[in-house]
Amino acid sequence: MKISTKGRYALRMMYELALRKSEGFISLKDIATRQQISKKYLEQIVPLFHQSGFLTASRGAGGGYRLAKAPRDYTVLDILSITEGALTPVECAVDSKECPRADACATRFVWEGLYRAMTDYLGGVTLQDIVDRAQSDGGYTYMI
Repeated sequence: MKISTKGRYALRMMYELALRKSEGFISLKDIATRQQISKKYLEQIVPLFHQSGFLTASRGAGGGYRLAKAPRDYTVLDILSITEGALTPVECAVDSKECPRADACATRFVWEGLYRAMTDYLGGVTLQDIVDRAQSDGGYTYMI
């Protein structure tokens, strides 16, 4: 399974907002510049997170976006689920009704195990973990 550009950029955007949480609302232009992402691309991603309640917005001078909760309350799995949907390697790993062979499939346990490993790992990494790691590595230029 490959994470899309939208998913990678969304994680970088959310990281930037976590890193600068104490600064209040951050403009998309600032995020785009610091993360070297097209502002137009961010404009496509932001509504997904705003509608999901992950971000709050402010219009006008000094406006922009900020996290609705603390960085420790967002996992990478939460973020990628918004842009990628279910992160299942194959449908039957989550829903055996999708495959008529699911009950007799000798390889199904492989896909279920891969799905559990991915979701356990991604669900265990928070935005705060990414911020802490970037800061301990000596800078704020953590690229994903």
